[in-house]
Amino acid sequence: MPPLPTRFVGVFLAFAPLFVHRSWSHTGPLLIGAVLIPGQRTVANVLRITGHARDWHFVNVHRVLSRAAWCPRASSRILLGMLIAASAPRGPVIMALGDTIERRRGKRISAKGIYRDPVRSSDAHFVKASGLRWMSLMLLTPIPWAGRVWALPFLTALVPSERSCRQRGRRHKPLLDVGRQLALQARRWLRGRDLVLVGGGGFSALLFLDRMRRGSITVITSLPFDAAPYEPALPRTPGTIGRPRTKGVRLPNLSDVLADANMGWQTIAVPGWYGANERTVEIASATAVWRHSGLPIVSIQWVLVRDSGNRFASQALLCTDLDRAPAQIVSRFVRRWSVEITFQEARAHLGVETPRQWSDKAIDRTTPCLLTLLSIVTLLASRLPPPPTQPGHNGGMVRQTKANLRRRSCGSSLRALA
Repeated sequence: MPPLPTRFVGVFLAFAPLFVHRSWSHTGPLLIGAVLIPGQRTVANVLRITGHARDWHFVNVHRVLSRAAWCPRASSRILLGMLIAASAPRGPVIMALGDTIERRRGKRISAKGIYRDPVRSSDAHFVKASGLRWMSLMLLTPIPWAGRVWALPFLTALVPSERSCRQRGRRHKPLLDVGRQLALQARRWLRGRDLVLVGGGGFSALLFLDRMRRGSITVITSLPFDAAPYEPALPRTPGTIGRPRTKGVRLPNLSDVLADANMGWQTIAVPGWYGANERTVEIASATAVWRHSGLPIVSIQWVLVRDSGNRFASQALLCTDLDRAPAQIVSRFVRRWSVEITFQEARAHLGVETPRQWSDKAIDRTTPCLLTLLSIVTLLASRLPPPPTQPGHNGGMVRQTKANLRRRSCGSSLRALA
C-alpha cells in the first residue's frame, strides 16, 4: 500500500484481514485510487491515477473484483463498526432502507431488468429504465462539519429481476424480502442496541412490520390513508367458546380523521424538514391495531402531519413503538430524505453508473463498494484535524465554521481529501 498519513492508515488497514497477502497488495492501491480519482471510477482510471497504468500484470487489479476470494458482508460489518464508533457510540441507532436503479446495458449483464424510473416518471407520465436494482441499508447520522444528517451506506444487495431469476431457475426475492434480510443482518451485528429503521411507503406491509417487531426493530414509515385501523381486542372472558378475537371496534379512516377539526392538533417545529430549514407543522397521533385478513396483526402508533398553509400534502406515518413521542417520529422520518441525496451524489461524484464490469461477481461487488466509498470518505474526513485558531480571536473560527457548513456534498469531501 502507498504511504498514507497516520490518521488514515487505520481506516484502510481495518479491511486487510479479509484478503490474502497477494490480493491485498492490489486492493490497497485500488481503494486509495477510488477515493482520489475524479470522474469515472473504472479500474483503468484507478491504475492511471495511482501510477500503475503501465504495470505488466494490471489484470490482477481487475481480478480483485471479479475473482478474488473475499467476503463483502464481512467488510460491511467492519465498516458498520467503525461508523458506529465514530458517530453513534451510544443511544439508538437510526438506519434507513432505500432502493435505486443503476442504469446499465449489455447482453452479459443477466441481472438487469426493466423498471419504472422514479426520477423521470410522474403520476401522469411513465418512464421505463433498463438497469440493475439495488437495496441499500444506510446509517442516518448528523455530520457536524456538514451541518445536516447524512445517509451513509454500509450494506448493499443486488435485487435481480424476476426474468433473470426465472432463467437461472431461482426463486425471485421481492424488495421487501431483501430489505428484511438486510435489517435482520444488522440486528445480529448490533445486539443490545436500540435499532430504528426508517423507510418509504413501500415498507408499510404487515408481513414486513411483523417480522421487524419480532426482531426488536422499531420501524417508522408512511401509512396509507385507506388503512383499516381497529381498537385492540377486549380481554377474553374465561369460559368463552370459539376463537379469540383479534380486533376490536373499527376506527374511522385516517382521511376522515384528517378532516376532523376536533382531533386536537398539536403544533410542532421540525428541524431539517426534508433537507431544508425548520418547518412548523400540525400533528395528531393515536394508537390502533392494523389488521388485514390473512396477514399478521400489528399494533401501531399513527401520526397525521399537515400544514395549515397547504404548502405540502398531508402525510400519515406509522411507528411500531407505541411509546415513541409523535414529534420524534416526524423528525426521524424526514431524515429519510438523506437517502435520496446519497443516491444522487453517488451518481454525480462517485461514478456509480460508470463501471464497465460485466461478470456476475464483479457486478455484485463494484456498486456496493462505490456506495460505501461515501462512508469511508466521511470517516477519513472526520479524522482531519480542526482548523487552527488564534488565541482571543474567533473571527477565523467563525468563518471556517461557515465554510464547513457549506460543504454539503460528498464531492466536497473528496476534493478536500485530494
